[in-house]
Amino acid sequence: MAGILAWFWNERFWLPHNVTWADLQSTEEAAFPQAEDLYLAFPLAFCIFMIRLLFESCTDDSPVLYQAEVIWVLHDRFIAKPCALGLKVQANGPQKAQPNAILEKVFTAITKHPDEKRLEGLSKQLDWDVRSIQRWFRQRRNQEKPSTLRKFCESMWRFTFYLYIFTYGVRFLKKTPWLWNTRQCWSGYPYQPLMPDLHYYYIVELSFYWSLMFSQFIDVKRKDFGIMFTHHIVTVTLITFSYVTNLTRVGTLILCLHDAADIVLEAAKMANYCKCQKLSDLLFLTFAVVFIVSRLGIYPLWILNTTLFELYEALGNFPALWVFNVLLIVLQILHCFWSYLIIKAAYKAISKGKVAKDARSDVESSSDEEETVPRSKAPHSTVTTNGTSGANGTNGYLTAATSSEEH
Repeated sequence: MAGILAWFWNERFWLPHNVTWADLQSTEEAAFPQAEDLYLAFPLAFCIFMIRLLFESCTDDSPVLYQAEVIWVLHDRFIAKPCALGLKVQANGPQKAQPNAILEKVFTAITKHPDEKRLEGLSKQLDWDVRSIQRWFRQRRNQEKPSTLRKFCESMWRFTFYLYIFTYGVRFLKKTPWLWNTRQCWSGYPYQPLMPDLHYYYIVELSFYWSLMFSQFIDVKRKDFGIMFTHHIVTVTLITFSYVTNLTRVGTLILCLHDAADIVLEAAKMANYCKCQKLSDLLFLTFAVVFIVSRLGIYPLWILNTTLFELYEALGNFPALWVFNVLLIVLQILHCFWSYLIIKAAYKAISKGKVAKDARSDVESSSDEEETVPRSKAPHSTVTTNGTSGANGTNGYLTAATSSEEH
């Protein structure tokens, strides 16, 4: 084990030439980032995850949020939910399927998406037409999805967190020289003392993203689960990697830049859940502009420029530098993918007056959703396939536009 650790923490990989880990040990005069500091994020992230599970088991309609401290529990129960109800956000979830023991057994034990052959067999067994059985399975799947109230509360929590952490980041960064001159990110590197504010900023952000990693496996799995999971891995890896190698100055720029668009996105979601469609569309278009400018403009011209060129000019070449840049480039590829989806949705919003439903929407819908009672199978009935609605305002897209979304 000692040999493996020595190989993993090889100074020639992690640090510039002629720098050792001993040089970066904290002293009474100056503190430097230590790998063991990151262990603080695990109990904090686990507490966040357990608070979420506690809320799920306490009340059926209690929204599930990502709290970092007990204060966020109070936010959920005594702030977010009353605000939602005050704004007349619907508390009821998707329409429930009528009880049916046979279909329930198939749904829970065999498949949630029966094929044509099974549908025909169930149709004969129950004397229902195929379309009614398809509708029952669709309603049963939707039954497990969160209500609008729960989604509003979650968006309000995310909005509050992103607004808080973005404001904190701006207040911290405006006092630093590297915000105005990115070359200052490398001045004196790696002997840059760790400021308490910077340490707090990093640990809170890392804990939040670890909590997203935990909760993603119990969330409703959307179609871009793999993309979002990749994003969370890259983000956590970047935060950890930059902290261990003391690349924290540029790391704070990246964190603050990525939080900006998420504030507007969550505000747009809340407006949509409140049925303020014009406000929601306006906020969504604002989000699209902020996202594209920050992720496709500022990020490559400001962040990638300093990590690919200014850092190399200041320090030369060492392996950890290139690993760091590869991760940043992977993040930029994800930015391009999400920007394509956002531009596509924004174009539809402008051309059609509303944002078309995104394929990643977490609630299935159909043109015959209003029909609630399965019809008896008549001799003249015909087998039809499940229809789908064309659009539902911004809700479909806004539930999935980014990570920012979850960034």
